[in-house]
Amino acid sequence: MTGPGTYALLAVPFFAVVAVAAVVAGIVAARRARARGRRARTGRRVALVTALAAGVALLVMTIVFDNVIVGLRIVAYDPALISGAKIGAIPVEDLAYAIAAIVLLPSLWVLFDRPTRPSQEEEPTR
Repeated sequence: MTGPGTYALLAVPFFAVVAVAAVVAGIVAARRARARGRRARTGRRVALVTALAAGVALLVMTIVFDNVIVGLRIVAYDPALISGAKIGAIPVEDLAYAIAAIVLLPSLWVLFDRPTRPSQEEEPTR
């Protein structure tokens, strides 16, 4: 597999898995909300803003750190295998896994969350 954009093509299967996980997590979250007789939770906006802020922070840190390691020549990219678009010294393909993590982590959180029963929510803790 050689040619322009080869690094980007390596991320495609990973993004496919992330997309499936995100869709399944959305379906699971909607079913849980319906099962509780509720519409979307009121905390959804707060969760979205928090996830967005964390995602931006992750992307900024990735850009800074990756520019440092490429600038120090710890990591190098074959110019024949990148798309050509760069942010500083790094190809944009380098951000693929950070972007996937921003989507995958909240999706896995929803999928592995064990919802409490309504009776457990109302019982006082001892």
